Amino acid sequence: MKRRITLQDIALDLNLTPATVSRALNNHPEISDKTKKMVEETATRLDYNRNKIASSLRSGKTHVIGVLIPTAEPAFFGSVIHGITNIANSSGYDVIIYQSNEMYEYEVKGIKAFMSARVDGILASISKETIDCSHFINAKRNGIPVVLFDRVNNDLDIPSVTVDDYQGGFIATEHLIEQGYKRIAHVSGPQHIKAFYDRLKGYRGALQANGIRFDASLVYAGDISIEAGKAAVENFLKLPVRPDAIFAVEDFAALGVIKQLKARGIKMPEEMGVFGFCNDLFSEHITPGLSTIDQQTVLMGQEAVKMIFHIIDNNNGMYQPSKVVLDPLPVIRESSLRVST
Repeated sequence: MKRRITLQDIALDLNLTPATVSRALNNHPEISDKTKKMVEETATRLDYNRNKIASSLRSGKTHVIGVLIPTAEPAFFGSVIHGITNIANSSGYDVIIYQSNEMYEYEVKGIKAFMSARVDGILASISKETIDCSHFINAKRNGIPVVLFDRVNNDLDIPSVTVDDYQGGFIATEHLIEQGYKRIAHVSGPQHIKAFYDRLKGYRGALQANGIRFDASLVYAGDISIEAGKAAVENFLKLPVRPDAIFAVEDFAALGVIKQLKARGIKMPEEMGVFGFCNDLFSEHITPGLSTIDQQTVLMGQEAVKMIFHIIDNNNGMYQPSKVVLDPLPVIRESSLRVST
């Protein structure tokens, strides 16, 4: 087995003291740039790996960020993580990713795991089961900064990065109205999650702005899944007057809508328009292509990690909450473009 290279080995190679080598590797201002460069080159040549645990004990920082996501299934969260890791890695931070599988119990375990690992900060998106958010408050009280992204809880005194979900719901619904659809239904998500609540509000706002009466029978309480989209279609088709368009709270529910409409032989967009939310990777590759709302996922990840670094650099947890709200971008495809007759 190859012996682990130590600071002593680098010091012997360069005829320096281990203390000087350590200070050079840690960019100490008293060490000359020439010496720093020489030490770095020698460390690389000898294949020296820094002891991060020892380093963290000295500095009080692990240079690790924990990222908690509800699920890895949608490309949405992978894209957000891409934005996070790009900036984190270039800033000398490692990223630990924990998936809650949309379960409150696993989410709590994830936060506890991050706290045990002594991460410098936590970025999190709330699971659809989560109502009690005390685990986030507990992390904050223990001096670990927390930033929420996408799915947040406005009752928490915690910074966040989101898209304007109300405006996104409004844009989606108004687009369907402009295409000539007159009876627009909505497949909603769990209403304790602000993003899904705001998208429903945006849907209602667009109806009101265009003089269309809100009909509660046209809202199906879903759980952001393909199966929910299918069940919603069956529910709507049983109504005395069925809808002629469906706005789904996210793309997986919209995919379920499209699959079930196809199974029922209903033509899209002629007989039924469909609009999603998220702009997941599959959206442009299905038939018909799914109109949706792009949430600027990479930018969301970048803004979230910038926010956590700002908090870390300003006394680790002592901060005033702030909110970053990104613009929703409509992506119009065949599913909502009604063929003119």
